[in-house]
Amino acid sequence: MEKVNTIIVGAGQAGISMSEHLTNLGIGHLVLEKGRVAESWRTARWDSLLANGPAWHDRLPSRRIESVPQDVFTPKDKLVEYLVEYAEKNNAPIRTGVSVLSVKKLHKKQGYHVVTSAGEYEAINVVAATGAFQVPVYPKMVPEDAGVMQIHSVQYRNPDQLPEGAVLVVGAGASGGQIAEELVSSGRKVYHSIGRHIRPPRFYRDREGAYWTGVLGRWDTVNRDTKARNIALAISGVHTKMPIDYRALAAKGAVLVGRTESFAEGKLTFAGDLADNIAFGNQSYLDTLDVIDRYIENNGLDLPEYPDARTLLPKTDYEKNPIRELDLAEAGITSIIWASGFKRDYSWLEVDTFDEDGIPIHEMGVAKQPGIYFLGLPFQTRRRSSFLFGVWFDAKYVADYIAMMQNYHDKYIA
Repeated sequence: MEKVNTIIVGAGQAGISMSEHLTNLGIGHLVLEKGRVAESWRTARWDSLLANGPAWHDRLPSRRIESVPQDVFTPKDKLVEYLVEYAEKNNAPIRTGVSVLSVKKLHKKQGYHVVTSAGEYEAINVVAATGAFQVPVYPKMVPEDAGVMQIHSVQYRNPDQLPEGAVLVVGAGASGGQIAEELVSSGRKVYHSIGRHIRPPRFYRDREGAYWTGVLGRWDTVNRDTKARNIALAISGVHTKMPIDYRALAAKGAVLVGRTESFAEGKLTFAGDLADNIAFGNQSYLDTLDVIDRYIENNGLDLPEYPDARTLLPKTDYEKNPIRELDLAEAGITSIIWASGFKRDYSWLEVDTFDEDGIPIHEMGVAKQPGIYFLGLPFQTRRRSSFLFGVWFDAKYVADYIAMMQNYHDKYIA
């Protein structure tokens, strides 16, 4: 049985960050990845995806993305190249094609027995760096025999993979908004089911939205609710100076409906909350502009005003007279894309550190069970924790904690 100080499960941005910090501390470790490095970026994203922030921001803090100009929103394939090169330059000890099957506490001995598809290991520490987006889920309200293709957003690649006909996109976050926009631009008839969301400004008063979110401290928002999820964020890297605007999408031809509620006898029903959801998103946008304006004034910054930024498009007919029911056949809907989120799966981690809902019990990534750690959870330490540019900081905290605990143990080892 191979022995190692720390096993990291997952070779995405979280696992790569963790490996970098442990290497810097001189702590021996292995990174086990069931697919390839950055597998989710390769196979769980659509073809045209761009990062939601510019290259100077949406990266791991210790190395720039050199393959694109710093103000460019990095294409998916370039992000994969960046993460692979990052791991290689840090000499990360990654073993790909290895699935972790179980992790169990060693009997009356420090550490864990790790069973994988490529053998067994004994490790003092195990870091679950599988992130926040593990198992795609969507409500099974539309039966398989309803005559429509149903896929999750992680399975969507481009408009050509869908059958001819109209498409229903469910979800108002970044994935739902970007996919709906791409489908409309391709000439598809699109119905878009929109729930509650926020839509930050993309570019305001000569600076990127990512810059404003950072200097205003919003990436550092703390939420101690272990079940907290990041609210749907309507943002896109396609139009780098324009925010996602669902009223503008309707003007291009999309049919807007409220939150999807139920299905029966060939018909989908929707909540009557479309107007409220769009109003909530618009208000979040305007509120952010107010906060930015105050920051500029308080700090004496000489930045141009953007008076047109506060001009909102008028309410759509869909908000005034909401569609509450759709017959799929009559509407010509042949496919549904569910941009409805993910659930966590730690079934392989057979230790006492989860609540009754399977949510990890931890403090800033340090689990209740000694020697078990997590990375990439929503609000693990703050809002940025599950984002590409934020997980690196949490990884440093966890790595430093592992080193501290190792020092305690080494104190009494001859």
